[in-house]
Amino acid sequence: MAKKAAKSAAKKIRITQILSPIGFDKKQAVTLRGLGLRRIRHTVDVPDTAGIRGMIHKVRHLVQVVETKDGN
Repeated sequence: MAKKAAKSAAKKIRITQILSPIGFDKKQAVTLRGLGLRRIRHTVDVPDTAGIRGMIHKVRHLVQVVETKDGN
């Protein structure tokens, strides 16, 4: 039971695309798609993992990041 309670309080990250990947490296456009972002001002909630953080780091100039709790 304790594990489920801890899992439900897991952190999430809310990512919003703020710039277009046009004019940047093609890999950055692919990374945005991998994060689930499709267009400017599109927002997705993803789990806070090391892999996601690495992807965000690659496109940090194209996105806005807000840490949230699960359910917010």
